[in-house]
Amino acid sequence: MNETKKIVIGLTGGIGCGKTTIANMFADLGIDIIDADIAARKVVEPESSALIQISQHFGAEFIQSDGTLNRSLLRSKIFSNVHDKLWLNNLLHPLIRQIMLKEIQQSKSSYCLLVAPLLIENDLQSLVDRILVVDLNEGEQIKRAALRDPSTKEEIKSIIASQIPRTKRLSYADDVIDNSESDLRLIKSLVIKLDQKYRYLASN
Repeated sequence: MNETKKIVIGLTGGIGCGKTTIANMFADLGIDIIDADIAARKVVEPESSALIQISQHFGAEFIQSDGTLNRSLLRSKIFSNVHDKLWLNNLLHPLIRQIMLKEIQQSKSSYCLLVAPLLIENDLQSLVDRILVVDLNEGEQIKRAALRDPSTKEEIKSIIASQIPRTKRLSYADDVIDNSESDLRLIKSLVIKLDQKYRYLASN
């Protein structure tokens, strides 16, 4: 059960599964979206306390000339170093959680959607009432992510490997959208049905 009074639906899924597309469909229906990735960017804005601490811990080269975080350098740094990753998570996760809770409380729609790729990995289940998993097989994940990102297939595979297995993610799901369907109209109809279901739960 979430820590606030509002009904919160946690939307998650692996890389390339189409979480943003699904979230945008809910937004089109008037639902407020709280995005964990956007919250994560807010906490490391130029001159923020977190960014200063990152610079002090890892070095000035992790801050770019325009004052923003060098994300690719930091990603490379923590990907292979468990201790550095733990330090960074301990710094950022409480700040990100604080922003998300504030945005949930400020939400005006009958329920809201918390979009978090690592919802389960980062143990954010306490913030939500239900978990909606956007699901796709690994082959399609790699194919779609490669079309969207400049990452190589090997990099995408390593990201998939770093996330929880698909079967385990599905075991947490209260609702699932199979996003293998290429016809967006069918996906939209699934979203509309879930929206009606969530509105009903929110009003009862």
